[in-house]
Amino acid sequence: MKVALIGASGFVGKHVLRELLARGHEVTAIARKSGSLAPQEGLTVVSGDAYSQASIASAVQGHDAVVSSFNPGWNDPELFDNFLRGNDAIVRGVEASGVKRYVVIGGAGSLFVAPGVQLVDTEGFIAHVPPNIVPGAKAARDALTDLRGNTVLDWTFVSPPAFLEEGERTGTYRLGNEDLLMDGDKPAGIAVADLAVAIVDELETPRHIKARFTAARNV
Repeated sequence: MKVALIGASGFVGKHVLRELLARGHEVTAIARKSGSLAPQEGLTVVSGDAYSQASIASAVQGHDAVVSSFNPGWNDPELFDNFLRGNDAIVRGVEASGVKRYVVIGGAGSLFVAPGVQLVDTEGFIAHVPPNIVPGAKAARDALTDLRGNTVLDWTFVSPPAFLEEGERTGTYRLGNEDLLMDGDKPAGIAVADLAVAIVDELETPRHIKARFTAARNV
């Protein structure tokens, strides 16, 4: 499979890149600077602007799928606006390219903790998450809301669990859909390497077309 990857050097993106290459896929990493990633077999790095629909359309054209882990940066003072601006440009660019399969890695904040209640709106989230991250979590929720109405792309939105951390790749995980996954009475977590496994599994064997899923470590 030929996959275009946006955000290949980020916290999640670098693990998705590693997983894709390990499975023999051809990856085009779209970066602001073409020299930002070390050369690897199966990897092509091209320059692209996540805020430009035309730039994205040109960079992803001819691929089988696009994976986006775009994030302006948690310390961006205009994180909310820039997250949505970049997200919209990427979606429109993928649409214009003719590529149908689109997987976007969002946040856990839009997962439900009770009927009609999303994690990002709870007092616990506001109290325990650094203030600079909250605008990004809210923007990711809005991006998912917009994507739900998209009839052009075969999209999938991936929400990590509450705790996402470096750790050993086990190759195993459990899946959920709209609700926050739990380990007993505590929110669940996963190693980012295993979240990458779940993402590439979804690319290879789609099970969540026009839907969101989440994943956490097995209990």
